[in-house]
Amino acid sequence: MKSVPQDIYSVVARFYDHVELYRKRRDISFFVEMARESGGPVLEIGCGTGRILIPTARAGIETVGLDISASMLAVCREKLARESKEVQERAWLVQADMRSFDLGQRFRLITTPFRPFQHLLNVADQRSCLASVREHLAEDGKLILDLFNPDVRRLAHLIDSPEPHREEEPEFTMPDGSRVTRRITVSSGGALNQILDLELNHDVTYPDGRTETLSQRFSTRYFFRFEVEHLLELSGFRIENVYADYDKSPLGSTYPGELIFIATRKK
Repeated sequence: MKSVPQDIYSVVARFYDHVELYRKRRDISFFVEMARESGGPVLEIGCGTGRILIPTARAGIETVGLDISASMLAVCREKLARESKEVQERAWLVQADMRSFDLGQRFRLITTPFRPFQHLLNVADQRSCLASVREHLAEDGKLILDLFNPDVRRLAHLIDSPEPHREEEPEFTMPDGSRVTRRITVSSGGALNQILDLELNHDVTYPDGRTETLSQRFSTRYFFRFEVEHLLELSGFRIENVYADYDKSPLGSTYPGELIFIATRKK
């Protein structure tokens, strides 16, 4: 039995859909198009607040959203409750660990939008997740493994720097009028383990003038192309395509770009 990690989104889930970086991501149409091509059903691993799941259900595709965070799923349920009955009937939410799950059905498409796989820091957990994915993938189904392509120049600077990298994002306003500024601190776990430690501080100013800082801390594993190719091969997948962006541009057409693997299940 795998231990259940702490819900790292418990204090910040309500901010997620309002963060500019997340609101402006250009991946929604890509995942909806792939879902339409598959015909469904779709399993979305790390569905969060439904940023991809709800547009997919609106497009007429049956979708199961899996996430370990109760707080993110709660936000998703609130959003689904505002959708039409038809959309609600196409979407199911499951709280489960992506390292090991059993949903009792197979899917024509399994997706991992916005890099949840990179929360798996060791090979054992990565292999375990891919084993569960393979068991749930239809014979003619596809897996979309969505990762970021690390910029080795920035990584070298981060690893060599004695100080973490810090940046501040533009302020955004919540529906209740609260103003939020998010500050990001990124530090390297060293040159050997391919792990980045992140701290996201949300400075909140409420309408009545009160202020509060809410923090989210987590680590993420970055992957290189051929490492992922070997990982997928060993886990029983065949790579069909690797894209550098959500417009399906080929890997190498831009740098660093993304690492978007389209894989099928080996017979």
